[in-house]
Amino acid sequence: MAQLELSRVVKSFDRTTILHGIDLRVEDGEFVVFVGPSGCGKSTLLRVISGLESPTSGDILIDGSQVNAVSAAHRGCAMVFQSYALYPHMTVFDNMAFGLENMGEDKAVIKRKVDAAAAQLRLQELLQRKPTQLSGGQRQRVAIGRAIVREPKLFLFDEPLSNLDAELRVSMRAELRELHARLKATMIYVTHDQVEAMTLADRIVVLRQGKIEQVGSPLELYNRPANVFVAGFIGSPRMNFFPVELLRQAAHPELMAAAPERTHTVGLRPEHVVVSDTGALSFDVQQVEQMGSSSLLHGTLETGVAFDVVCNGQTSVRAKQRVRLAMPLASLHFFDSDGLRLSPPEAA
Repeated sequence: MAQLELSRVVKSFDRTTILHGIDLRVEDGEFVVFVGPSGCGKSTLLRVISGLESPTSGDILIDGSQVNAVSAAHRGCAMVFQSYALYPHMTVFDNMAFGLENMGEDKAVIKRKVDAAAAQLRLQELLQRKPTQLSGGQRQRVAIGRAIVREPKLFLFDEPLSNLDAELRVSMRAELRELHARLKATMIYVTHDQVEAMTLADRIVVLRQGKIEQVGSPLELYNRPANVFVAGFIGSPRMNFFPVELLRQAAHPELMAAAPERTHTVGLRPEHVVVSDTGALSFDVQQVEQMGSSSLLHGTLETGVAFDVVCNGQTSVRAKQRVRLAMPLASLHFFDSDGLRLSPPEAA
């Protein structure tokens, strides 16, 4: 296990800067997830931490020691890739043992470590198979096992579940959380999938264009997003946004009183909207997705603003129907003209 600290880390390729002065501290034993849209710099940041890329400037410290000049092989990090990166001609056992053999580890020690990791990952019956004889989930477990046997200071995961089907991703997420609980290891995980981030992380780091937008627990980011970008990225379906003028048009004094003076944009999550005959907003339903345990309504407000509503359970609302929507005051989010979060008057 290890503590990681990044101080003013910049990474440029020729004249293009990918990372713009990243400051971050990951505590010993934490599971931290880097999340953000494609091209935001999250995989580059992971490669800089691992030593596969060198920072243009700034410091990387592991357990208080600067490792900028330490090679990837000697940095104490183990990386699990999206593509598994297994040797097709080797058995599962040999794939897991390969790194230890290169380090000159004793054969008895290698067998003990591989067997222990295989038991943790339920791979005992597969040790003599080749990767082509394995399912996608089994291959990913082998790749994780190869990392475990090295007993690294840091586990680094680069979108390891993106090649798996939806059902397998769900089960592998649970396995990764259980593995983290057993190993009590420091893990850093990169994904573009905010659902993965919410379900796996102790803390989430939201990145955009090579900068950190917000760091916090999943519920901190969900309940108190720092800006419009984080509010729209965390949560599924994404948060609804509409101009504050719509509150005035709704002629609802209580709603207007809740908005801070500099409010430019109001946010409201689809799951916090209530279909109600006495609601303040008029909503034209265009599509209804019945998912059994919940229903998702797509449509527009009477001003033409696109809007989504999540209803618990099944709904009788149909497409091309007009309904009224109520907006609970406690669920409203307020942002200024720069997209930054504003606190409501009573919390200011």
